Amino acid sequence: MSAPDNAAAIERLDDLARILRVECPWDREQDERSIVPFTLEEAYELADAARSGDDAKMVDELGDVLFQVHFMSLLLEERGVGNLAAVADHCREKLIRRHPHVFGEVEVSGAAEVTANWDQIKQTEPNREAGIFGEVPENLPGTLYARKVQRRAATSGFDYGTAQDALEALRGEVDELEEALASGDMDRVDSELGDVLFAAVNVGRKTKVDPELAIRSTSNRFRARVQAAADLAAADGLAWQDLEPDHRLAFYTRARQLET
Repeated sequence: MSAPDNAAAIERLDDLARILRVECPWDREQDERSIVPFTLEEAYELADAARSGDDAKMVDELGDVLFQVHFMSLLLEERGVGNLAAVADHCREKLIRRHPHVFGEVEVSGAAEVTANWDQIKQTEPNREAGIFGEVPENLPGTLYARKVQRRAATSGFDYGTAQDALEALRGEVDELEEALASGDMDRVDSELGDVLFAAVNVGRKTKVDPELAIRSTSNRFRARVQAAADLAAADGLAWQDLEPDHRLAFYTRARQLET
């Protein structure tokens, strides 16, 4: 699709959004706050599509996210504080500013330096909250919040040297969690478990593994395996909820072995 085709498609979407805003009761009721949960939901569905490698689903979910951006821009336009063009221009200017190695004279050695420069440039921009952790949104999902905090700390120079160093730290946190469990002090267990999770996110960051996508993928695998195990039990005339733990584990092991 050429650039003119892109522009024409966006214009058609714009026409549709304006019609919905006027003629659909649900769309008329929305504002920036009420629409955000749907925006987040669409973003997660896009993440699932990207993880699955399903191109058709990617097109579908990208369209949903695009509409969310367009709709929220229309809300700004109604209040006279912006529009889609202003959003696009602001984004373009920001990307140029944060890519001095492309649009300026800065030289970089690789992607890691690009990321570090990005964070440093961001902190110098006007109207930014001061400090190493300025404008790190605290309402992010826990793993994403941890990764962003770690990334900011790394930009300031406080970081592990290698993924192996981060892994050793994780092992140390697991040892401390075991000690806390043995002590029976649940406040300490709470703290040490948090340390283990934080350290695991750090390993993911150092190995370029997105912790949120990784845990979602693992959760989906577990969900599929347990359901498959329950189905195997049902095929043998057994009710999953009535099985002894060892029997459930045996079916779970069979389900894992049957995976392709």
